[in-house]
Amino acid sequence: MAGKMRTALMEFVARETSAGIVLFVAALLAMIAVNSAFSPYYLAFLNIPVVAQFGALEIAKPLSLWINDGLMAIFFFLVGLEVKREILEGELSSLNKAALPAIAAVGGMAVPAAVFLYFNWNIASNISGWAIPAATDIAFALGVLALLGKHAPLSLKVLLLAIAIIDDIGAIIIIALFYTAEVSSFSLMLSAVGIVILILMNRLGVVRVAPYILVGTFLWICVLKSGVHATLAGVIAALSIPLNSKDGTSPLKHLEHILHPWTAFMVLPIFAFANAGVSLAGLQISDLFAPLALGIAAGLVIGKQVGVFGFMFVAAKIGMIKRPMGVSWLQLYGLACLTGIGFTMSLFIGNLAFVDPAQIETVKLGVISGSLISGLLGYMILRFARPAQ
Repeated sequence: MAGKMRTALMEFVARETSAGIVLFVAALLAMIAVNSAFSPYYLAFLNIPVVAQFGALEIAKPLSLWINDGLMAIFFFLVGLEVKREILEGELSSLNKAALPAIAAVGGMAVPAAVFLYFNWNIASNISGWAIPAATDIAFALGVLALLGKHAPLSLKVLLLAIAIIDDIGAIIIIALFYTAEVSSFSLMLSAVGIVILILMNRLGVVRVAPYILVGTFLWICVLKSGVHATLAGVIAALSIPLNSKDGTSPLKHLEHILHPWTAFMVLPIFAFANAGVSLAGLQISDLFAPLALGIAAGLVIGKQVGVFGFMFVAAKIGMIKRPMGVSWLQLYGLACLTGIGFTMSLFIGNLAFVDPAQIETVKLGVISGSLISGLLGYMILRFARPAQ
C-alpha cells in the first residue's frame, strides 16, 4: 500500500498540471480561511513573530514577511538558475531564438503597465502599483497549457517558458530599481564582499554547492539589511553556480532539478496561502471597478493580450521575427491571454508596492479576478484554435 501511494505521489508531482493545481488549492484555502470563522486564526498565524539572532545580529519579522522575504528568495534563486541556463544553452542562447519571446515579453510588460497607469494616473497613492499587471505566473500558465493536451503544441510551451523567463528578468530589474527602500551603505558593502566571493569561487572552479549556499545565505542577510529587496540575493547567488564542471556534471542543472519540486509544491503554495486571502465581507461589484483593482485586472486581461500578441504580430509583419512553424495566429493569441495569469508574481510585487492593508486587499482582488479571466479566456481559445496548415 505504501509503495502504491508513493508511486501515485511521484506520478502526480511529475505532471505539468500538478504545480498549478496545488497553487490553486492553496489560494482557495486562503480565501476560505479569511472568509470563515478561522479568519482570526489565519491572521494570527501570519503575524506570528519570528526572531533569528546570532550575537548582535537580529532579524525579527512576522511570519508573513519571512515567507515573502525568505522563502521567496528560494523561488528567485531557482529563477536565476533557469535564466542562466536558458541564456547559455537554451531558448535565449542566440538572437534568433530570443527575438520572438523577447519582443513578446517587452510588450507584455510595457502595455499592461500603461493600461494600469491609464486608470490610476491621477491617483498618486496608486501609481506605485504600475508593475503589478506586468508579471506572469509560469506555474499557473503552464498548468492551463498542460490541461489542453494535444490542443497545445510543444512549440507553444517552449515559447511560453521563454516569455516567462524574460518576464522574470524584467521583474527582477523592476524590483531592484523601483521597489528599494532606504539603502544602508555598510550592508551594501558587505553584500559586495559576498558577491566577490561568489565570483571568485566560480572562477576558481568550485563545483560543490554547499559553499555557494553558505555565501548566498550571508549575501541574503546583507541585502535584507541593506534596504534592497532580499529576494534579489537569490538571483545573484544563482548566477554564480557553474553550469558545467570539468568532470562533465552540471552543478546548476543538478541544483535546479532538486529545487524545482520544493519550489513548486512548497514555496509557492505557502506564499499563495499567505497572500491570496481576500476578505469578501462587504464586497460589492463596484469594488471591482475601483481604479486600483480595475487597473490591475484590465492590465492583466487587456494589456497582456495587446502587448504580447500585438508586439509579435507587428514584428512578424515587418520581418523582424517569424511565426513558429505549425502555430496559428489564433493559438498565439490564446497564449497571449494565458500570460495574463499574474497571480504569484503580481501578488509579490503588490506587497512591495503598498503597505496600506486596504490597498493590498484591493490588489488581491484585481490580481485574482484578472488572472481568472485570463486563464479561462486563454483555455477556451486554445481549446478550439486550429494549428497553422
